Amino acid sequence: MKRLLASLCFSAALVLCGCGGGSSSSPANISGNWNATLMSSGNSSPVLSFTTSFAQSNGSSLNVTRFNFTTSSPCFVSDETESAGFTLAGNFNGDVTGAFQLAVQSGSPSGNTLTLQGSVNNATISGTWVLSGVTSGCTGSGSFTMTKM
Repeated sequence: MKRLLASLCFSAALVLCGCGGGSSSSPANISGNWNATLMSSGNSSPVLSFTTSFAQSNGSSLNVTRFNFTTSSPCFVSDETESAGFTLAGNFNGDVTGAFQLAVQSGSPSGNTLTLQGSVNNATISGTWVLSGVTSGCTGSGSFTMTKM
C-alpha cells in the first residue's frame, strides 16, 4: 500500500511539473519587419518615416535589411548604410524589453547621420532621434516610434 501511495504521489508530481510554467509558443524577439515614424519637437506631422527588417544575430548586434525611407529627404537620397544594436531582456512568456540603437549614414549626399536611441517594449520601440549633417537642413531631433508589422 505504501508503494502504491508513493507511486501515485510521484506520478502526480510529474504531472504537476509539466503544467504551467510558461508559454508553449516561441518567445518574441526583435527580428522581423518594422515601421518607424520620426517626429520633431512641436511638430504634429512626421519628419521622416522608414520601413526596415531586423534579424537578430550573435550577441547584441542586429542585421538591418530592406531599409527604405518612405518620406523623401534631401539628407538621404541613396546608398545609406545602417547599423543597429540592442540590449535585450525577456522572459519565458515572450515579453521583450531592452535598449535599442540604430545609426543610418547617408551615401548620397554624404556626411549625414541619423541616430535613434530608445527602448524596446514587445512590438514597439520608442525613444529619441538626432539628425546631424553637412547638407543644408539636415539637422534636427525629436521622438520616434517603431512598430513591428
